[in-house]
Amino acid sequence: MMRDAVFLPLTMEAAGSCGSGLRTKAEAANRAAADCWTAMVGDCDTTGRRTLILTLHDLSEATVISGRAAIGGMVQYRRVTEAEALIDEAVREGDGEEFAEALVGYDLAVATVLSRLRSQSA
Repeated sequence: MMRDAVFLPLTMEAAGSCGSGLRTKAEAANRAAADCWTAMVGDCDTTGRRTLILTLHDLSEATVISGRAAIGGMVQYRRVTEAEALIDEAVREGDGEEFAEALVGYDLAVATVLSRLRSQSA
């Protein structure tokens, strides 16, 4: 049985117990990252590659807006937006290694906010 690739494992885990809106955005971002990676490996200029940053930004905004009240998220907001910018740059340059590193940073930053949000609401 083939499993779907998980590009944002920490985020997917943390979003699992959040509201369905955040979970849905996390799932969309994970799919978009997988599509983008496939396009980058194939050196293709696809819609998925061009729109990944928009999908990530939707997740980022939803995460930070939800987390801001719970954790005063300015430091985390900066981490999320910085990682988002690094991903965008890597995609534009077609740099797979940079993309992977930036995606790990983004995953950690978003998951941290979601985890704190989850612990605040528990």
